[in-house]
Amino acid sequence: MKTERKYPKAKITKKAEISAAGGHPWIYDTEVLSVEGDYENGDLVDAVTEKGKYVGTGFISTESKIRIRLISQNANDKFDREFFRRRIKYAWDYRKTVMGGDISCCRVIFGEADQFPGLTVDRFGDVLVTQCLSVGIEKLKDVIFPLLYEVLTADGQEIRGIYERNDVAIRKLEGLEENKGWYPLEGVTTPEKTETTIVENGIKYTVDFENGQKTGFFLDQKYNRLAVGKIAKGKRVLDCFTHTGSFALNAAMGGAKAVCAVDVSESAVEMAKRNAEANGLSDRMSFCVADVFDLLPELESSSEKYDFIILDPPAFTKSRKTVESASRGYKEINMRAMKLLPRGGYLATCSCSHFMPNELFVKMLHSAAKDAGVQLRQIEARQQSPDHPILWNVPETDYLKFYIFQVI
Repeated sequence: MKTERKYPKAKITKKAEISAAGGHPWIYDTEVLSVEGDYENGDLVDAVTEKGKYVGTGFISTESKIRIRLISQNANDKFDREFFRRRIKYAWDYRKTVMGGDISCCRVIFGEADQFPGLTVDRFGDVLVTQCLSVGIEKLKDVIFPLLYEVLTADGQEIRGIYERNDVAIRKLEGLEENKGWYPLEGVTTPEKTETTIVENGIKYTVDFENGQKTGFFLDQKYNRLAVGKIAKGKRVLDCFTHTGSFALNAAMGGAKAVCAVDVSESAVEMAKRNAEANGLSDRMSFCVADVFDLLPELESSSEKYDFIILDPPAFTKSRKTVESASRGYKEINMRAMKLLPRGGYLATCSCSHFMPNELFVKMLHSAAKDAGVQLRQIEARQQSPDHPILWNVPETDYLKFYIFQVI
């Protein structure tokens, strides 16, 4: 006998049905034909075809263009504590496998890639830092956050607190307010400070998870930074958009002759200086507060010469509408860097926006090289570290493009 389901039914279009069958978890507002039953913003609903066939269950948003975010396509799933415990344990076991034990600082939950749509959880030593970007996850955080703590501590990991970084404007699209602060875990006394020290690739960093960008530190470039360090020995390195100095520090640790770290943020540069001092690398590093778009043209007539330039800019585009202007920005800095480098010099360059597909990024690099009058010899083509897994059916999870070239 067919079991009667308790969730409201959202009838969806054929287009949405095909997309869901292909593995994509998003159903847009224009793809929802009707909703039968009472519900509130963030509740679970069943998505069904026009004929009533079950497609999946997900969080409904009354505010967002992404109307439903599917979390399961198994009609037998029960969305209780054990369901979410299994999901968290599955994500954690995956990290332990793919990171080879390098789990003291890593991304624990990567949203849709871990079937927690709109949830980010980063681990910085004994602190978990979270962002809730969907109303459904926000409503369930009192279930999910204690389970995160339970699963990790049961595995022998020391966790002293969960800090929420919900100070992001995108929450407004879900009808949520911005906020940040410690999440109250029963029986856990949270740390007094909102800074912590982590070790990545043998380098110590101070992470300001209250005020730093995103969750406080960019974990996705971990092994790309290591790749840069491997070829930096004996070179004069210019690290553009250094943030808190991660690429610059890896280059210095790798034996670079000298490293100049540049960022437009004075506070970020101050943190980079502190990180250099903590690692005993200040003697070979210098720091500059400057806009890279202004600095690179100025360096063309400067006596300062570099034979390795690193470009790790923020996302120049956060929508498809601005991809063209973003491409011009990427081309400008890459062309300038290629011109500054001597023949035989090295360039590391990347884009962290999924709206800038790899094909367009590569096309831009070809154009930049042509205008700079150089050729590019590819050394490596890389992506984000595996704790930020890419789901092939969810292209939004495939966002980081990273290349290392020799300029000839």
